[in-house]
Amino acid sequence: MALVIFSVLSLLCVGSVTAMIVSRNQAHNALFLVLAFASLGGVFGLLDAPFVAVVQVIIYAGAIMVLFIFAIMMINLRQGLPPERKKAVRVLALLLGGVLLVELILVARKAFVPGSGAGPAGAGEPSGIGHLLFTNYLFPFEITSLLLVAALIGALALSSKKEAA
Repeated sequence: MALVIFSVLSLLCVGSVTAMIVSRNQAHNALFLVLAFASLGGVFGLLDAPFVAVVQVIIYAGAIMVLFIFAIMMINLRQGLPPERKKAVRVLALLLGGVLLVELILVARKAFVPGSGAGPAGAGEPSGIGHLLFTNYLFPFEITSLLLVAALIGALALSSKKEAA
């Protein structure tokens, strides 16, 4: 039964991501992404990772997607890019695609090396995650909080410029 549920959830996730890539409507893309996040949360639930499943659904499918939909409503994306920027965007997309390919190769190589486990014991539990965040990964955790504060300040600065104009 778990195999059937996994198959349905994985097909739903892949199908919604494919529909998101093909669709040209930004609101539909956001809804397809919500569906992908929700089905991914179901897959995490099948993997006996209830904390990660709940975080996936609440944080990503809930909070992050509300932010995306708010940004879509605030920004007029129908204008498109000016022709001189399209070439730069294509070059950047190819560069980032190459970086992603290298990362995928490194992850795949590590996945097939014997002895490379999923991580320390208890890393999937909330107490284990908290312990890791505040011991081994304290510096990246603090850098992430600084980046979020900087993004918030940037958003406030941009919104105040629009109101003044």
